[in-house]
Amino acid sequence: MIKWLFKYGAAIFLFNTVLLNIESTYDIGNLIFLFLMGIFSFFLIINPAQIKNILFHKAFLFFLILNLINLLYFLLFHAISDYEAIKYIIARGLQFSIISVSIYFNYEYYKENFLKHIVYLVFGIVVFSFLLDPFILSGRYSGIIWNPNMLSSFCVTAFSILLLDNEKRTNIDYFILSSLLLIAISTGSRLALIAIVLVLLMKYGFSARNIIYAVISLLISFIIISINLDTSLNRFASQSLFNDRILQYHYAYQTLVNKPLFGYGLDKYAFIDMSLVPTYLKHTIMGAHNGYLAILAQCGILFGGIVLFIILKKSFQVFLYFRNRKSFERTFLFIIIYTLLASFFETLMTGINEFNTILFWLSLSILSYSKFKEENAI
Repeated sequence: MIKWLFKYGAAIFLFNTVLLNIESTYDIGNLIFLFLMGIFSFFLIINPAQIKNILFHKAFLFFLILNLINLLYFLLFHAISDYEAIKYIIARGLQFSIISVSIYFNYEYYKENFLKHIVYLVFGIVVFSFLLDPFILSGRYSGIIWNPNMLSSFCVTAFSILLLDNEKRTNIDYFILSSLLLIAISTGSRLALIAIVLVLLMKYGFSARNIIYAVISLLISFIIISINLDTSLNRFASQSLFNDRILQYHYAYQTLVNKPLFGYGLDKYAFIDMSLVPTYLKHTIMGAHNGYLAILAQCGILFGGIVLFIILKKSFQVFLYFRNRKSFERTFLFIIIYTLLASFFETLMTGINEFNTILFWLSLSILSYSKFKEENAI
């Protein structure tokens, strides 16, 4: 069981976020999350020598540095009784450990089959959603997922994985691609449009095919926009990308300015100081909706700046190394680039139990490990 958990822990960790995003299965997902964290902690403790070699591995060294930064911040600015901060440090450390150990022990699975399993899982969500709620154009569609933006995130990720796959496509593949694209747009998420444009550019570049796709897309967009729907295209045309984010950014920035150097604490991720928000606006301010501002407000410019530097440096390193690859590396690069872009509009990179965030860290680590293996001819 130990060996199996070490191999597939990261995949279980990621797939379990689906249960956490379905209202009726949330409690089950939370129990699985707690069990996974608990049992993995136990296995780490009883295998110290082997785990040490992985956690101190050069490919995963950036995880270790981020954990040390969190620990140093806790020792400097938190009391030992700050339970929520302690939970954050443990959960983040275990998150990084699960990903590192799984990739180290089961690299071939995450290289060859993991991405396909994401596609199958998400398509299953789409099928169940349609069976239970077939009215995909009657407002912002969320299916069985509690939030339309989350369903969009699932769908554009699976769509991009399948589109970037170099294997010859079957009619079933084209059906899945069309279904994922339709559902992603019907959610009304404007970030879906960014993801679709990005993946088309990464797949085809500025080619004749992309120009044709762009013309067809514009024609379809004009038709959809002219209809009174609530799709991503309609919301983008009527509200723009930043329409309902300006106030969120403003008070996220004010939160940072209020405690610029050292922030509000490790337990305050995706945080806005509501004492800075006027009473009449408090019902409209939900969170930072910006991963970069969230990290800076959490740890301050000093510690948060170092965290962002490490993230961006590692992302840039793997991008430069794999930018011309057409295999699985390109798909993981897409996930990294999309997350970095989407973090301007959503609070990504900061969470523990969130689909995009886990997939982002996993993508960084597998490309880092793949780079290490190639450079050392392993």
